[in-house]
Amino acid sequence: MKIVTRGAVSAWFCFLSVPVFASAVVVQVNDAAGKPLADVVVYAEPESGAAVPGNPKPALIEQAGLQFKPLVSVIQAGSQVSFPNNDKVRHHIYSFSPAKKFDQKLYSGVAAAPQVFDKAGTVVLGCNIHDRMIAYVKVVDTPYFAKSGADGVARVDVPVAGKYTLRVWHFNMAAGAAAEQPLTVKAGDAAAIFKLAMKPPVAGTETHAH
Repeated sequence: MKIVTRGAVSAWFCFLSVPVFASAVVVQVNDAAGKPLADVVVYAEPESGAAVPGNPKPALIEQAGLQFKPLVSVIQAGSQVSFPNNDKVRHHIYSFSPAKKFDQKLYSGVAAAPQVFDKAGTVVLGCNIHDRMIAYVKVVDTPYFAKSGADGVARVDVPVAGKYTLRVWHFNMAAGAAAEQPLTVKAGDAAAIFKLAMKPPVAGTETHAH
């Protein structure tokens, strides 16, 4: 078992032998106290020079109960995202993030034009009317990604046999934290456990339903 420490993040990795045709990376993500972390983006990037399938899929981030839902989305670069407003009030959504800047004026229902997220990076969404509304879109240059559930587990499906860099990201990771590790997937699944140092909760996300 190898222990890797990068910045404020520690990661433990082990690899399990399982049926020959399995091809997944099963990742458990916890905070510094050992509590499972939800909404952690986990993605595997093939080694340099390896072909990456382009398979962007449409995504949806709705507004309901004066919240964006889901709080965290992960998509491949080139994906189109729709923003239906299911509240009874109008919203003015925007992003100032370098990876995707846009400004959708006040609207209701499905009047907002879908946005194409064509650059990898982290995009923070806000509402110009309701300051506590916030959401995060992680745009990645790979189709091999997943998001952890309430149990802190994410399963990333990858082709059998290949070399990757496995990365994890959470919107509230401690400053300067980096969590990644080279990964070789053979004829079986790989398992990894990450332990992330976190900052204090972001306002508006402590009781966010997603």
